[in-house]
Amino acid sequence: MQDIIHLLPDSVANQIAAGEVVQRPASVVKELMENAVDAGATKIQVIISDGGRTLIQVIDNGAGMSETDARLAFERHATSKIRSAEDLFALSTMGFRGEALASIAAVAQVELVTRRADDELGTRIVMSGSQLEEQEPVAAPAGSNFKIKNLFFNIPARRKFLKSIQTEFNNIVTEFERVALINSGIEFSLKHNNSDIATLPAASFRKRILDLFGKKISSQLIEMEVNNPLINIKGFVGAPESARKKGALQYFFVNGRYMRHPYFAKAVMEPYTQIIPVGDQVPFFICLDVDPSRIDVNIHPTKTEIKFEDEQILWKLIAATVRETLGRMNAVPGLDFDTDGMPDIPVMDFSASATNNVAAPKITYNPNYNPYRSISSEYRKQSAAGWEGLYEGVDADAGASDIFSPIEEVTFPVEEPAEEKAPLLEHEGIVADVSSPMLQYKGQYILVPVKSGLMLLHQRRAHIRVLYDKYMKQLSDRRGNIQCLLFPERVELTVNESVVLDSIMEEVSSLGFDISSLGGSTYAINGAPIGLDGLSPVALLKDIVASQMEQAASAKEKIHEGIALSMARKVAIVIGQILTNEEMNTLVGELFKSDEPARTPDGKLIIYILSDSELGRFFGK
Repeated sequence: MQDIIHLLPDSVANQIAAGEVVQRPASVVKELMENAVDAGATKIQVIISDGGRTLIQVIDNGAGMSETDARLAFERHATSKIRSAEDLFALSTMGFRGEALASIAAVAQVELVTRRADDELGTRIVMSGSQLEEQEPVAAPAGSNFKIKNLFFNIPARRKFLKSIQTEFNNIVTEFERVALINSGIEFSLKHNNSDIATLPAASFRKRILDLFGKKISSQLIEMEVNNPLINIKGFVGAPESARKKGALQYFFVNGRYMRHPYFAKAVMEPYTQIIPVGDQVPFFICLDVDPSRIDVNIHPTKTEIKFEDEQILWKLIAATVRETLGRMNAVPGLDFDTDGMPDIPVMDFSASATNNVAAPKITYNPNYNPYRSISSEYRKQSAAGWEGLYEGVDADAGASDIFSPIEEVTFPVEEPAEEKAPLLEHEGIVADVSSPMLQYKGQYILVPVKSGLMLLHQRRAHIRVLYDKYMKQLSDRRGNIQCLLFPERVELTVNESVVLDSIMEEVSSLGFDISSLGGSTYAINGAPIGLDGLSPVALLKDIVASQMEQAASAKEKIHEGIALSMARKVAIVIGQILTNEEMNTLVGELFKSDEPARTPDGKLIIYILSDSELGRFFGK
């Protein structure tokens, strides 16, 4: 019988490894930027074309590589950072497994130009699908210049599943922000399709946060720092007033590496439990410095998940540090035991000679005093006077049965259960059966009598459906009603938010926004949609952008749906708002003009009809 097990060719093995390391263009950007950081670069440039599909270029002025090192760097498990297994538990660099360049070269066309500062000539290497095509000496500046072209050119199935150009670029910006944020001492720049997206000079950690996410966040950050034998914690947490429902900027870094850790995120949020609304989030930028031997960064292919020893102890340390930081800034109530400036409290003498002169205080009172005696007697006199008038015209011989006539028995017509048909989704003709006046219950539901029973309508969800249909029509017609603002409002966005806003600017304008760019990630809102009474155009715009970032939709119709739903939720009446009968009539009438009045765009129930037969069964025949 023939053997069936065989070794895979290196090119196939590299493509399999690339499936773990190179998931999308953003993965390539992350690996190359981290390699540049490890190379000691002080300036890193990232150039992108078509969301990373056709070109990803990373240029740095780091140490560079020799001719031999440049060739070996594309082999699997080739690394300069590990000599023995023990080195895995003492890592302080970013990349270390030696798979990144081999995996990238397996699924793309790669050109590397590199030179060490002491060498006269550099080296140029061209790889395609793990195959070496060219290698030659060239004149080049010190450092490395990687060009990654036509990602997944030899794996059409992987290339087909890439998202839209805008979605892929959003992911690139996210990885760029993470690397640039923690490496604030390095100068970074990002370009996309020959447009400058971000230019970040070398700065402090706080200044880098402001450069990436806007100067407005500066007043919302509280600095924190604690040194402990187990862990060093430093960074910034948001003040309670910075809390928001979505889009909060939350970053953890461990030994200079970005990390996702929901367990520690809960530790940060725990001190805020009693001071911000439930479900809100605050921004934080926290750097943890831990002994490398106490963590394992090799549990995930992208190294964004880290395993810690003593996680429960670290959780308590992080929560205590945040709580102490908030208390120091008077963000939460606390006890201050500092005695500076406090008056001296005399110490009581408890010696025998002192206590002999102490007598217990005596209380004197009148046991016969009753403050209610005069009041109650006067009240009885007043209340008893004129009681005869209550029974004028009543026959003295009449009994109780003559005075209080019995209530006539009321019967309700009850349909047979077999004939029941609850018109939950059948809305044709219901409007014609609606009678007035309508009733509002607890500022949340509208009760509407109809021919078949009683219709219960969720007022906020009904308004969301009405507004959603309105905004979808505006997006389709590309025409929204604009109300010019007396004074334009300025809005500062993050780099990622500005990229998203630029991609949906046409849709936002269709809703009625008039927005102009002021350069960088700053915009001016000159006009806003009509009907935003009491709402901030800035907050509304940020909410739309945040919702679009979460959805990452690519199809035009999906983008329209996401924007329309986000704006409808923001503008719709809130639970508890009192409506007049005219407003309720208008809302019900507009709702039944919709093609789908029974549910919101995200599938939540709006209408329920309590039929006559259900009422009859409840009260009995």
